[in-house]
Amino acid sequence: MKRRLQWFCSCALLCALLVTAALPAPAAAASTGFSDVPESHWAADSIRRAVDLGLFQGQTPTRFGLGAPMTRGAFVVALCRLFGWEMVTPEAGSYTDNQDKSAWYYSAVETAYANGAITRQTDTFRPREPITREELAVMLVRAMGYGTIAGLAQDLPMPFRDVTTNVGYIAMAHELGLVNGTAATTFSPDQTATREQAAVMLIRLYDSYHAAAPEKTGIAYSAEGLTDLTGYGAVAVGGARLIYAGESRLAGTPDAETAAALQETITAAGAVPLLHVGGSASALKDDPSHTAEVLAAAVESGGYEGLFLDLAELSSAQKKDFTALAEALRAELGEDRLLYLMVEAPVWQGAAYNGYDYAALSEPADKLVVRVADYGDVSEDFPIAPLAPLEEVYYALAELADQVDSDCLSLLLTTTGSAWTDGRHIGQASAAEIEQLLSASQTKDYYSDRYACAYLTSGSGDTAVWYLNGEAALERARMAAFFGVDQLCLSDLSSVADYDNYNLLEGLDAGSSQVQI
Repeated sequence: MKRRLQWFCSCALLCALLVTAALPAPAAAASTGFSDVPESHWAADSIRRAVDLGLFQGQTPTRFGLGAPMTRGAFVVALCRLFGWEMVTPEAGSYTDNQDKSAWYYSAVETAYANGAITRQTDTFRPREPITREELAVMLVRAMGYGTIAGLAQDLPMPFRDVTTNVGYIAMAHELGLVNGTAATTFSPDQTATREQAAVMLIRLYDSYHAAAPEKTGIAYSAEGLTDLTGYGAVAVGGARLIYAGESRLAGTPDAETAAALQETITAAGAVPLLHVGGSASALKDDPSHTAEVLAAAVESGGYEGLFLDLAELSSAQKKDFTALAEALRAELGEDRLLYLMVEAPVWQGAAYNGYDYAALSEPADKLVVRVADYGDVSEDFPIAPLAPLEEVYYALAELADQVDSDCLSLLLTTTGSAWTDGRHIGQASAAEIEQLLSASQTKDYYSDRYACAYLTSGSGDTAVWYLNGEAALERARMAAFFGVDQLCLSDLSSVADYDNYNLLEGLDAGSSQVQI
């Protein structure tokens, strides 16, 4: 996976900059109340916030313990507080050195174990020993539920030459902005993590989990069943297709009455109406200047404020043509109208995908909407078909982070389900159909932590539908927030509604902040 390898290698070049950028300016540091922590110290603000949030305390009321090691027991206590896990206190501990129920760390160790933040690879936990930088990174990633993703990345290159174990965990913690190296090419995995380093890492995680609710955009094909558009930034009116029949032209454009009704609804909600145009690679056969003229004329005549162009699954042979079309569109639309471009993610079911020049496209485009490929495998006659698996979302955003400014990126969420019968894909399932199935007595619903995707089986189990529910949408919003991507695009706004059982918007409307202190 050439492009993914380039991403990991480029981390080495960025590491030194990240170390410096992580240090707040002295003037911005707030008083910590501890005599051993100067206001100018690089971790002062994180220390103050970690203490204010109750993640941990100073060693005394007036001394924080700057430079002192963070113990393993103290760190799991902080994790429990950060994630708000319900504390468990079993009669017998899971480790031979965690059997004293009166110990201050006893319940925290057991709770962290119950929530997967730590494992029982050995019989002992060593709660009073200092935690190493490697152990801290591993616990953070596991606590977030990303252990499977990190495990899949174990064999990928690392910018840190001194990391030989838990490679995927450290790479992921670094890529998510939770940990830095001690130098451009070293991580010092065996070095003890200090109390201030732990405070900084915990606050970084806290801030990512408490990011503002993402802006929503979407595509509307009909006013029927349309969700409330309040708070949406832009909504594209769908139905048109770009085709090539000797020259570029549009087919299937919405009739004037439908388009006018949708635009009125969109503008009344304070959103920007765009013209959505779909198509395939064959639409690029015409001269890009002429195609741009056709599209810009449709935007102008329809009274839209921009264009949302989706030419699906381009190959590397069309890369330059699509970039040329994007540049021509920017010239035709001018600076006052928006240009959204749908692009396939740079990974496709675990393999590199090379159909778009993302960096070049980000210059003329206002937004690149990233579509992550679904899985579609069958195992023992059961479909393993999660929509935009979380591991693929991670790989895509991590690679794009080195090519495109996060402000230019939007992540597509599919609002319909993927329906299967007898191991065969039979099409999409709307929100209403998913709700109807979930309400049926013979339906069983599940959630795959591995893929962060919901699925259901109906009847005798011959029918299965994979879909994104509120929890799945929230996980993708969180992952996007780690990379600074604060916009999500919903694929069909007529398939999003406030149902009792299926509610994709539940997680998004609450924002990405679901961690309680």
